[in-house]
Amino acid sequence: MKMLRGCVRDLRSTAGFLFLVACMVPVAYGGDARAAATAPFETAGDLAPHNRIDELVFAHWKELGIQPANLCSDSVFVRRAWLDATGTLPTAQQASEFLSSKDANKRAALIDRLLDRDEFADYWAMKWSDLLRVKAEFPIELWPNAAQAYYHWIRASVRDGKPYDRFVREMLTASGSNFREPPVNFYRAMQNRDPAGIAQTVALTFMGARAEKWPAARRAQMAGFFSAVGYKHTDEWKEEIVFFDRGKAVPDALVFPDGTPARLQPDQDPREAFADWLIAPGNPWFARAIVNRVWYWLLGRGIVEEPDDIRDDNRPENAKLLEWLERELVASHYDLKHIFRLILNSSVYQLSAIPRADRAAAAAHFAAYPLRRMDAEVLSDALDQITGTSEAYSSAIPEPYTFMPDFQRAVSLPDGSIGSSFLELFGRPARDSGLESERNNRTSDAQRLHMLNSTHVQRKIQQGPKLVALMRDTKNQRELVSQLYLTILSRYPTDDEWKTITAHAQSAAAKGTSPNVDLAWGLINSAEFLYRH
Repeated sequence: MKMLRGCVRDLRSTAGFLFLVACMVPVAYGGDARAAATAPFETAGDLAPHNRIDELVFAHWKELGIQPANLCSDSVFVRRAWLDATGTLPTAQQASEFLSSKDANKRAALIDRLLDRDEFADYWAMKWSDLLRVKAEFPIELWPNAAQAYYHWIRASVRDGKPYDRFVREMLTASGSNFREPPVNFYRAMQNRDPAGIAQTVALTFMGARAEKWPAARRAQMAGFFSAVGYKHTDEWKEEIVFFDRGKAVPDALVFPDGTPARLQPDQDPREAFADWLIAPGNPWFARAIVNRVWYWLLGRGIVEEPDDIRDDNRPENAKLLEWLERELVASHYDLKHIFRLILNSSVYQLSAIPRADRAAAAAHFAAYPLRRMDAEVLSDALDQITGTSEAYSSAIPEPYTFMPDFQRAVSLPDGSIGSSFLELFGRPARDSGLESERNNRTSDAQRLHMLNSTHVQRKIQQGPKLVALMRDTKNQRELVSQLYLTILSRYPTDDEWKTITAHAQSAAAKGTSPNVDLAWGLINSAEFLYRH
């Protein structure tokens, strides 16, 4: 911390730093700043239910005596929806068009458009690649060709809206070359490939359960379904065949995790029997696990928390809500976009991040939108989008040594082994375990110092062609400031902010410094930019 304070004293200028502090809107910190924060972040008025999610959650709040937050403002919503659905900031034009629209259904219309964008496929392919451990190098060791094939299959599945039950069954029953049959990489992207290790990975990924906490007998019974998975190499470099090895012994009496005996056909691959049991509509884990994950992804906390630790003694916060979402997924023929659409359109999702109840109670019962720092990849892409710059991504392990082309988005990197020092600093997951907790979005002093005082960020702001062109070509100062706000925060400045900007511009002019560069720098370092709110 002493080092951070010392470096801050060297930042650009004292006026610039004070301006930054003035622009650090109190979204992340609460306190007495509610009145100042309300105008850009909240919409006053009665809170009305939009769908069944709201009816179930509102009733739960009433039982508990919890007062929910107000609805978020349009400027908050457009930014939030773009980030949560696509991992991408709206452009200044997209934000302006949404804010100026008088369409009463513009939020629902925006959600529909976002779910159909290529960026939706990019972002959720990244999320699935985290869970499925898509990584070429140690300790997963898919190797580059297989990692690329696996990633592109995952992305195509998301893009095409492949039903979730089919997506999972294709992985569980896959056989063939890891280069030519991408889903077989599920059986290679794990550190422990013996039957018990495979069973544990299947339980974590598709049942939201940590099988290592199960009784030994249940673990052994589930492992039996994967006892005949075979692996063999070919003459092609790094190619491996995954197959049903009929030479391996399969237990005579296989039992599913719910205690139901399995009845296999003669010479049937036991993985097929397990997959059919898992994706059956009445399965007690399958639909529950994925709707709970989707809720966690969009609202920062699972209905069962943690989202990959579902067990009898870890009860859901709102059991009726979880059961209803399960039924909705099954009724929609496992259409995950249907679940996304329901949640994104709910009043619960569209609440302000400024709680009106106790902060801990609001968080536990979804009575305010959760503040979360942007994912490392999303933050890296946002900086590049704002400034018109690109980042260098590479893999330092020579199998083979990999460099990505200019203007590669971090969100769409196809391999967890390819990265940058920025992604590592800001908590990108290692993709070693498939646990949600591998991603670390907590802030650190090193991250703050990097954003405040690194040449990396400074060059992007001072030399980025998009910002340079904006500051050069926009003659009207008020229009320039508005464009900077729309580009970085997806909103217009408030009256109080205009006063601060005007005062700083006068001070900067007297010192011969650039108030607009200071403004961009201050906004990029604000909590409002760094956090999803």
